[in-house]
Amino acid sequence: MNVSVVSMIALAGSILAVPVLVVTATYFLWPAALIKTYNWCNRWRRGLKVRCVFWGDYRFCYSQRGVPGPSPSLLLLHGFSANKDMWLPIMKFLPERQHVVSVDMPGHEGSSRTGPEDYSIQGQVNRIHQFVQAVGLDRQPFHLVGSSMGGNVAGVYAAQHPDHLAALTLICPAGTDHPQDSGFVRLLKEMKERGEVKPEEVPLIPYTSQQMEDMLRLCCHSNVTLPRQILKGLLASRLPNNDFYSQVLLEITSEQSVRSLQDSLHLITAPLQVIWGKDDQVIDMSGASVLQEAHPACQVALLERCGHAVMLDRPRKAAQLLTDFLSAQEVHTKKRC
Repeated sequence: MNVSVVSMIALAGSILAVPVLVVTATYFLWPAALIKTYNWCNRWRRGLKVRCVFWGDYRFCYSQRGVPGPSPSLLLLHGFSANKDMWLPIMKFLPERQHVVSVDMPGHEGSSRTGPEDYSIQGQVNRIHQFVQAVGLDRQPFHLVGSSMGGNVAGVYAAQHPDHLAALTLICPAGTDHPQDSGFVRLLKEMKERGEVKPEEVPLIPYTSQQMEDMLRLCCHSNVTLPRQILKGLLASRLPNNDFYSQVLLEITSEQSVRSLQDSLHLITAPLQVIWGKDDQVIDMSGASVLQEAHPACQVALLERCGHAVMLDRPRKAAQLLTDFLSAQEVHTKKRC
C-alpha cells in the first residue's frame, strides 16, 4: 500500500478518534457537561433558541420557538428546582408553528438570583409579570401553563392579570388544600411541626447519587434506571444550588405561599384545564377535585401511568391535551365573534 494512503488512513482515524475520546472523557470526568450538551442539542433539534431579557437590572433567561401569530402564545412555568429545559420532552409533540416560551423561574438556572422577596409565590408572580411585559407577551392574550410550583404561580398570575390570558393550564399544581396528603407533603408538615425543615431530609433536594435516584423515582411513575455517571452528572449540576433550593422551599411552603392558589381560585376567569398524574407521589391528585369544585367548567384530565413529572412520563399526551384545549378555546372565541 502506498505510504501516502496509509498516512491518510491514519490521519482520518486520528480525527475520528478525537470526538470519541472527548465524549468518553466528558462522560467519566465531567458528566454534568455532557448533560448540558445533551440539552443544548435537544433545544437545537426542537428549534428552540435561548435568549435573555432585562427588566431594569434583573435578568430573565428563556427559551423560545417561533414568533407570535394568530394562535395564542404558550408561556411555560416550570416547577421547584427545575429549569426551562424541563419542557423539552413535550416540544416535539407541539405544533411547529406554535409560539412557545419557556422561562427560568426567579433564581433558577439563568434568571437572576436576588433574595427571598422574589422566591415567595407572590414574589415570583411579580417577576413573571415583568417578564411578560419585557418580551411583549401582554400584547395579546396568551396561554399560561404551570407545573407544580409553577402551577401555583400560574394560578395566582391568572387571578391578578385576567386580561392577559386566553387560557390557563395547571399541571399537578401546588398551593391548594388537598383532601388527601401525599407522603411528601406529610413529611414537610411533620418537619414544620418539629419547628425545622432540614434540606438534607427533603427528597427534592438530593445530596448524594442515591438520593438523586430516589428523587427521580419519587417524581416519575416510569421506572428510572440511569447509569451511575449520568446520576453523578445530574447531581453535580444541582449541588451548587442546594442552598438556594432550600431557601426557595422555605418561601413556597411558608404560611403566605402554601395556600396562594387556594385563596385565588375565586378570581380566576380564564378557561381552565387541569392535568394530573394519577400516581403523583409529590402532590396528591385529590387536589384536582378542589379545582373542579371551584371551577365546575374546567377540564380535568387524570393520566394513567403518570406521576408528578408529567412531561417525562406522558409527554405526547400532555402536548395533545394542551393543543386540543387551546384549539377548543379558539373555536369558542370565533363563535362568540
